[in-house]
Amino acid sequence: MSGGGTGLRDAGRVNIAVNQEKIMEKIILVVHILAAAAVIGLVLLQHGKGADMGAAFGSGASGSLFGVSGSSNVLSKLTAIFVAVFFVTSLTLAYMASHRSGGGSVVKSNAVPAAEVGATSLPADAAVLPSDTTAKTTVTDEAAKDIPN
Repeated sequence: MSGGGTGLRDAGRVNIAVNQEKIMEKIILVVHILAAAAVIGLVLLQHGKGADMGAAFGSGASGSLFGVSGSSNVLSKLTAIFVAVFFVTSLTLAYMASHRSGGGSVVKSNAVPAAEVGATSLPADAAVLPSDTTAKTTVTDEAAKDIPN
């Protein structure tokens, strides 16, 4: 009688493990999205190599939030850090997606065997086309007269 409870406990452990995997995947996904947004924002904050050239002609584009060159080191380091986080979370999510418990191909699991597909019958009033349905057309002389030169 005591052996009946162990299967129930094992099923509970499996459910807890699956729930922990789902929670971990969602946390990594949130970190992934935040890292992507940070990379986009940091890249937009930085100014390109041609920004100083525009300032020479009086556009004033070289002035930024952090000054002329004070932001390049901080922003480039932060961008590199967030790109690394994005890369690691991408690989982690790809690994987790390919190694899911109970995984497998969605296409393979939802596939219908060929015997069932061939066994389907058409309704009695359905029109059946002959196997040779190629249309043969000929151009007569009268129809050719209507075509402009």
